[in-house]
Amino acid sequence: MKKSFLLFSGILMMVAFLTLSSFFANNNQTLVAGAKFPYKQAGLKDRQAAAHLLGRFTYGVTPNQIDEVVNMGLEKWFVQQLNAQLPNDSLNFLLKEFDGLSMSNKEISEKFPRGPEVLRMAIKEGYINKDDVDKSDKSNYRKQLQEYMQLKGLRPERELFNQFISQKVLRAVYTNNQLQEVMTDFWFNHFNVSITKPQCAQFIPVFERDAIRPNVFGKFENLVLATAKSPAMLLYLDNFNSSGKNDEFENQGNQFQKRLEKAAKDTSEEGKMIFEKLKKGNSQGLNENYAREVMELHTLGVDGGYTQNDVTQAARVLTGWTIYPISDYGQIGAMKKVIERIGEDKLTERGFVHEGDFLFAINRHDNKTKTVLGQKFDGGGYNEGVQLLTMLANHKSTANFISKKLAIRFVSDNPPQSLIDKMAKTFLSSQGDIRQVLLTMVTSVEFWNKDVLREKIKSPFELAISTIRVLGADVKNPIQLNQLVTKMGQQMYYYQAPTGFPDKAQYWINTGSLLNRMNFGLALAAKKVPGIYFDLAVLNHNKEPESAQQALEVYCKLLMPERNVTETVKRLTPLLTDPNLIDKVKQAASKNEIKEVQLNEMDDNAMMGDNQKNKKERFNKNGVVKNAPIQQASFANSSMLSQVVGIIIGSPEFQRK
Repeated sequence: MKKSFLLFSGILMMVAFLTLSSFFANNNQTLVAGAKFPYKQAGLKDRQAAAHLLGRFTYGVTPNQIDEVVNMGLEKWFVQQLNAQLPNDSLNFLLKEFDGLSMSNKEISEKFPRGPEVLRMAIKEGYINKDDVDKSDKSNYRKQLQEYMQLKGLRPERELFNQFISQKVLRAVYTNNQLQEVMTDFWFNHFNVSITKPQCAQFIPVFERDAIRPNVFGKFENLVLATAKSPAMLLYLDNFNSSGKNDEFENQGNQFQKRLEKAAKDTSEEGKMIFEKLKKGNSQGLNENYAREVMELHTLGVDGGYTQNDVTQAARVLTGWTIYPISDYGQIGAMKKVIERIGEDKLTERGFVHEGDFLFAINRHDNKTKTVLGQKFDGGGYNEGVQLLTMLANHKSTANFISKKLAIRFVSDNPPQSLIDKMAKTFLSSQGDIRQVLLTMVTSVEFWNKDVLREKIKSPFELAISTIRVLGADVKNPIQLNQLVTKMGQQMYYYQAPTGFPDKAQYWINTGSLLNRMNFGLALAAKKVPGIYFDLAVLNHNKEPESAQQALEVYCKLLMPERNVTETVKRLTPLLTDPNLIDKVKQAASKNEIKEVQLNEMDDNAMMGDNQKNKKERFNKNGVVKNAPIQQASFANSSMLSQVVGIIIGSPEFQRK
């Protein structure tokens, strides 16, 4: 008896130990005991390594942040970022004014309806007579709709989009959980949906809030499933109306066909309208868009080993994955009649699945046998869709594809295969645990190799936010800043293709974009961007440089800490002598030439007038411009300091991260 008790106690303690070990491994991300980032092995000092870490895993370093990270310990800082639990009281206060961000999709569709829906409502309620409206008089037409919206308390979609874009800017600038925001951007871009498709646009804020942000560090399969069920994705890639034959509901299909045939024989105006409406409603059928993209872009990758037949079979598995009727209008509202006919309380009994805004409609589901990548799916309804997406999310090809994409984002445009292999191995062994994959990447010597330092190029959004952060600026008008990002070539949330924005330098760098970036730097530094506030003197502890040359040297080090700025200073010095630089850059940028250049071949002559090329430096021994106008030589004039800082922001070296 005593032996049995001791044996039982031993087993119990072992189970408890394993359970606690598992708990702490999953809930308190820590590095392997005693593990250190191998940056010293790569020849980096503490501050250099901290600058590299901050450059890749935040939206840009802030004043004194390198010292903070070194004092805390690089490993501790990174784990803290993975846990994403730092308070954001100041940010949350700023976000309070954006009421649309906390609304459900149903509330958004009711408060910010699309233009066509507003018109249908106004006509239905008799506020506007469809036959009497003169569409050629657009101003009067818009006025009538605006009056109706005010009467009903409705707000334009544009207001929702402005709130959504504003929150992205503010989060990127102010959040203490920087890595979470960077990863939100990464995964949104990976599972891209676009405002350019009107049907899905109003559902994109909830897509990012509920499907992307909460899952950025978890299991990859959770991201795949959450995005697959989101109304934004279902509408963007058309799976919401993809349907197949289901034997159990075939009689209903026959009834529909009879109604269609009857309407076709009715030659009256009303009969014709009914026929067209039925035809439009019957535009369903098998749609392969989502099945193709979930394999090519979301999981396996274009070389992931699948065939066109696999795409078709996967599309059949996913038939019936649609949207619960959160609106009475359009194709979403069409499902409402089906639910009313069956009864909400009987949906589960009949094989339907209702989860939030997602609806699995068994009547649209192909219940025949399908085979994808050799795996059979035999009439499992909703569950076979879950099984398919889980299988794709944990596939070996997916491990390689996602690992490479992460390495491209955080290491270099051409990451070493040895690093990708390590990350893919972790992906498979951890069942797609994104935290563990990131830890594998950052604890690998390849991440710290000197060859990859500053080899990644900032996107326009990253450039704008990193500038704000390094200047210690306050943003009171985030939409204004976003407009400058758009002008530099990146319209956030509007990238039309499901691929998302490319993440390589060659996409962002061309002559036109470089001039626009310099134009941005000069305009921002000169405080010509409304709603952006900063103090360049405070950045240098109110120490006034004695000359333009000294200002260039000092502010290069402040804006690009832990870099060797000698060559940058040398290349930028000729630009200081040109009093008409701002006008020249504006004129050149307006031409927006699209000639691609390599960043390492970038010449600052692209930002100078031809008459400035190859001119000798015109400074005296004190670093003051010879024969320059008095206001340019005097550094009490802040416009000179602004031009110096603007040149640095627009310089090739500042584009690197």
